[in-house]
Amino acid sequence: MPLVREALQRLERELAVARQESAAVLKVVHGYGSTGEGGEIRIAVQKRLLEMKAGGQIRGCIFGENWAKSGEDAWKLLQSNAELKSDRDLGRGNRGITVVLL
Repeated sequence: MPLVREALQRLERELAVARQESAAVLKVVHGYGSTGEGGEIRIAVQKRLLEMKAGGQIRGCIFGENWAKSGEDAWKLLQSNAELKSDRDLGRGNRGITVVLL
């Protein structure tokens, strides 16, 4: 189990790799805490992604609890990326993932 600092460093590395590969969307699996109540890594990763969005480093992010066809941002993304409709986490309210728009 990584420390928060290590998890954030890995997030930065994986985002850099995804950009190099010209990926448009990345699903980050950060977990939701060993107690199931929202761990420190989840909170730190989501905070960092919101900072990156505000700074223009990413186009957006959709937290797992909002990753559903009924969510406005998710629906827009699904309209432009039909292959994401088969994502196994779609509509499951999985707080352990975040979808990142690069």
